[in-house]
Amino acid sequence: MSFAAVPDLILEPMVRNALMEDLGSYGDVTTRAVIPAETTYDARINAREDAVVSGMQVAALAFRLVDPELEVKTLIADGQPCKKGDTLMEISGKAASILSGERVALNYAGRLTGIATMTASFVAETKGTKTRVTCTRKTTPNMRLVEKLAVLHGGGHNHRYSLSDAILIKDNHIAAAGGVRQVLQATKAHASHMMTVEIEVDTLAQLKEVLDVGGASVVLLDNMDNDTLREAVQMVDGRMVTEASGNVRLDRIASISATGVDYISSGALTHSARTVDLGLDF
Repeated sequence: MSFAAVPDLILEPMVRNALMEDLGSYGDVTTRAVIPAETTYDARINAREDAVVSGMQVAALAFRLVDPELEVKTLIADGQPCKKGDTLMEISGKAASILSGERVALNYAGRLTGIATMTASFVAETKGTKTRVTCTRKTTPNMRLVEKLAVLHGGGHNHRYSLSDAILIKDNHIAAAGGVRQVLQATKAHASHMMTVEIEVDTLAQLKEVLDVGGASVVLLDNMDNDTLREAVQMVDGRMVTEASGNVRLDRIASISATGVDYISSGALTHSARTVDLGLDF
């Protein structure tokens, strides 16, 4: 599957800040000391393990921000699988520029490829069912956009990008508002008709109250075992979108999807993914 790129203009502040953090107040002193300014080289980003690729757009932007004259060619695009030994990107131009952008480019590419790869393994467990795997807002500060893009590259789906995207009533909202009925009634009174409303429930009794009161279109079934999830799906009977969350592990995904839920959300996709080993070789 091919993916439309987010405009570089949106990604540039994040990548520029990362480069400034790495270059410090005086730039790459090692490279400046040992590499003649006129030296040019061809470099490659190579995969050192099998993976699903993400972060190529961000890595390319990092190199171009260091030196707009670098020639950057992506060989395996975001969202595509790669094998150990595959070349993902070629970079040609001043050796000093390539070396100065190397670490930031690899940090992003390795991290995001790890998220895409982990997401793909979760999605594979839902094969043959209607269930979709989605991420959460448990993302690295200032990296939410690219981490959520990596989830898409791995075949997953996105939950809210921010608190302003949709109304998601959690257990603490219910406690502070005085109960399920009260929080749903308040939502009905104040929410825009354009805003999706989701509510979290921990028990089937809470779910029954949600169904009786109405006002939400999605229900988050939190930390329920599979038998309870199956009963919850039967109670909803298509009247709401169902989302299972909590205690979601790779070895449990298949059994959760078999309960008939529409979505499975997992914070692990972004907060626990292992960085994939990618290297830049001259």
